[in-house]
Amino acid sequence: MADKALIEKAKKIFENFLIKQGSRKTPERFSVIDELYSLPEDEHIDVEGLFLNMRNKGYTISRATIYNTLDLLVESGLAVKHQFKDKVALYEQALTYKHHDHHVCNQCRKIREFSDPKINQIKEMIGKEFQSAISSHSLVLYGDCQIKDCENLTVI
Repeated sequence: MADKALIEKAKKIFENFLIKQGSRKTPERFSVIDELYSLPEDEHIDVEGLFLNMRNKGYTISRATIYNTLDLLVESGLAVKHQFKDKVALYEQALTYKHHDHHVCNQCRKIREFSDPKINQIKEMIGKEFQSAISSHSLVLYGDCQIKDCENLTVI
């Protein structure tokens, strides 16, 4: 179940962002927030998946509007964009975002999120070594599925 308060907070932030940008506040743009923030927090979705979800729910929205809106959501800090290996861009909500890294299975394409404090220790150590205040990082591990009868292998 989507957190309605979180969705309303996202919409208010987006509205203020659009006003500062001098951009139009269209119902279609806000419907993208509804759909993105209705997904589970750890779900990643591409434009086509979002388009199909929205069409199946009766929205009349173009792929171009979804692309443009997602770009604005990333720019406003309400969405995070990921580009995994050979996959299309995937998006996830950002208001609930806690830094995490990703594991992507080469066979079943399942994306798993993980967080390990040792990675932050390495980041701090490298920052000291290079005399750099590291502000962010991205780590994606790719592996081959070894799960017997993996349910995700049937969807590719």
